[in-house]
Amino acid sequence: MTSTLTPDTNLRSALEQLIRQAISQVTGLPTEECDPYLAMAKNPQFGDYQSNAMMALAKQLKTNPRELGGRVKEALESTAGFSDLLDKCELAGPGFLNLHLKNSALESRLTPRHLVEPRELPASARKTVVVDYSSPNIAKEMHVGHIRSTILGDAISRVVEHLGHRVIRQNHLGDWGTQFGMLVAYYRRNPDRLDASKLSLIEDNYREANELFRNDPQFEKEAKDAVVELHSGASDAISLWEKIVEVSKKNLHENYQRLQLKLGPDDDRGESFYNPKLSAVVQELKDRFAEGDGGLQVAVNEGAVCVFLSDAEGQPLFKNADDEPLPFIIQKSDGAFLYATTDIAALRYRIEELQADWLIYVTDNRQTLHFEMLFAAIRGAGYDRCSRTGENATLQHVTFGTILGPDRKPLKTRDGGTIKMSELLSEAVERAQEKLPDSVTEGGLSKEEVAERIGIGAVKYADLSQNRLTDYVFTWDKLLSLEGNTAAYLMYAYARLSKMLRESGDEFTSADISLDQEAERRLALTLCRFPETVESLTGDWRMNALTDHLYATASALMKFYDECPVLKEENLEIRKSRLALCQATAEVLKTGLDLLGIQTVDRM
Repeated sequence: MTSTLTPDTNLRSALEQLIRQAISQVTGLPTEECDPYLAMAKNPQFGDYQSNAMMALAKQLKTNPRELGGRVKEALESTAGFSDLLDKCELAGPGFLNLHLKNSALESRLTPRHLVEPRELPASARKTVVVDYSSPNIAKEMHVGHIRSTILGDAISRVVEHLGHRVIRQNHLGDWGTQFGMLVAYYRRNPDRLDASKLSLIEDNYREANELFRNDPQFEKEAKDAVVELHSGASDAISLWEKIVEVSKKNLHENYQRLQLKLGPDDDRGESFYNPKLSAVVQELKDRFAEGDGGLQVAVNEGAVCVFLSDAEGQPLFKNADDEPLPFIIQKSDGAFLYATTDIAALRYRIEELQADWLIYVTDNRQTLHFEMLFAAIRGAGYDRCSRTGENATLQHVTFGTILGPDRKPLKTRDGGTIKMSELLSEAVERAQEKLPDSVTEGGLSKEEVAERIGIGAVKYADLSQNRLTDYVFTWDKLLSLEGNTAAYLMYAYARLSKMLRESGDEFTSADISLDQEAERRLALTLCRFPETVESLTGDWRMNALTDHLYATASALMKFYDECPVLKEENLEIRKSRLALCQATAEVLKTGLDLLGIQTVDRM
């Protein structure tokens, strides 16, 4: 039987291809229907990977799973690629296939091309991916609640790019609405209070304006009039609004630069950008779906324009607490538009104008229902069709939980206030600097620069190493610990490797790697699983799968150090082989941390 493997196929994909072919040969099923159910073996005595496909297949084909497994094993062993990858395949239990990789299969993949270089995709496979993340409100300082979307969205963008796709980052700023009418009215009354450099003052002024709006009928009228002026483009109102936005963006991007994000001013596209499109969005939906079509109907209910969504049987997709159809409201009875309207306009723009065929929204889990309704409305209206590909775009909503303090309540200051992002980052850097010896300056970076990387990296890693779906407790001691699954531990592992490689000179640069010891093989196997780990992230974007893998890599490295001397190894060929293995490990750790948005240091 022939094999379709290429030299760049990662180990898991290569094994899956071989098993699919073997199952297809035995059963006659198309290869795409032959799921190999491949998993990493939990116990090394059962091999490196294990196929659990026979039980499900035997039930489907009404045959004995162990007998089927024996036939698939024979077919697998006759496949052309078997001898390149596998040392042996064992039939175990009721039909499990235990797969033992050849050392040569691991050794040949311990190169930058196989392990860490970004994938190059043909144009037909390369997607245009919009990632919507961070997206704070203008006129307010960023706070701890913005951390998860900002850090997670940046990591997702980096991974998508690494996998060979084109990424368009979108920062959907909250820069429009009633609150800006309040601020415009406030600054008209108090023109001396608009400090063009201090966002904290604007935030204080907004609180005062909000108080006036609730208690002063005249101010409420002035604020609403200002909103009308903003919508009509009145120069005076627009000028004040632009100043507020300018000061806010300056603060935002100072935080982004400190976080080393790939999110710049060109990626800002706030709600104001879509405002001119909203009337047309509502009118088109009313015109097309007044009678209902494809599970979507637009109706006016008590003056509000509502989108009602139903399934193929005509049953409501969404219901309220009283078991009544729950509408997706796109225009209020007073004519005002809502977040829903803006999000429909934004999604259409991204698919039609930016030509995106994969869209990822990163927000907290409180917006789950909103995005379920938004995506259903977009699909029901047929707005998800990408003109570039002719296919329906993939829509993903990536949610996350809340950052908690030691009291297991949302993280706050000691007096119960909101923690500003800039303050949190500064404290992380200060705490990191206190732990550093003066010797870290020998590598060219100052002690402050090293502390900046460690502190910021620690904040990012603490977030990304959690299951994104759950809340997590933020503690400084764990954050900066040199033990366990932390950024500091991984950065230390990388720094130790860097020191060893510096001291070795260039004697390992052209060395062949030979995996003669079990600790060498365990480390190599972990390294070779890095590409498949990165690829697996796109299913549910749980970045803790990547952090767990990096921690497993560092742990395997420490075990390797314990059992295999490197610089002290007297045999030159063995020393060169182990140094080359250390170089491959350094490349995986550096690339993995970079995908998380974390900069490494050469000394700690």
